[in-house]
Amino acid sequence: MNANGMPNVNLNKVNLVLTAGLPSQLPGILRTNMPRIAMCGRSNVGKSSLINKLLSRKSLARVSAEPGKTITVNCYDVDGKMYLVDLPGYGYAKRSFDERNKWKKLVDKYFSLEGPSLYLQLVDLKVGLTKDDREMISFLDNSGLPFAVVATKADKVNATTRQKNIQLLEDDEIIPEDAEIIPFSAKTGAGADEIWRIINEFVEFN
Repeated sequence: MNANGMPNVNLNKVNLVLTAGLPSQLPGILRTNMPRIAMCGRSNVGKSSLINKLLSRKSLARVSAEPGKTITVNCYDVDGKMYLVDLPGYGYAKRSFDERNKWKKLVDKYFSLEGPSLYLQLVDLKVGLTKDDREMISFLDNSGLPFAVVATKADKVNATTRQKNIQLLEDDEIIPEDAEIIPFSAKTGAGADEIWRIINEFVEFN
């Protein structure tokens, strides 16, 4: 692993290899022995922006102007060494019952896939933990799935509020003491090196 937390992959070799809108489309062509890094969080929390920043792209992962507009699992092959996975966002109030049910079936299918998978649980640092965030974190923890918390939009709050809100996350009982919490800004790139450090460690271990 690079000591500075930079990626151990060639970022010029990134391809969108699967867009699944139905459970039957998973795992598709995905290799079950290749590590997957999945982004989960509520709609509009910044999953696509995080992927674009990590991969040094501007619009590889499309950032929707309308949260909850699409319900798909998007998988990117990175240098043939790992997948970055953009899971559909949860918690969008305007979704119909059928849309929420579709989301549940699709995400449940992803969680059932074989192979090593690390989860980056995104939380809006300005908003804090929502009810849906708590349910997802509880599920990850109770299922024994490896995950880290990425506190997005860190540039949207001042330094004092940022530190206060990070402390609230660290003190919250729903987040295990051994889970890393990383403030991240898609605008400045702050936190990206720490996220890559976690990803590198996971990929090398698996």
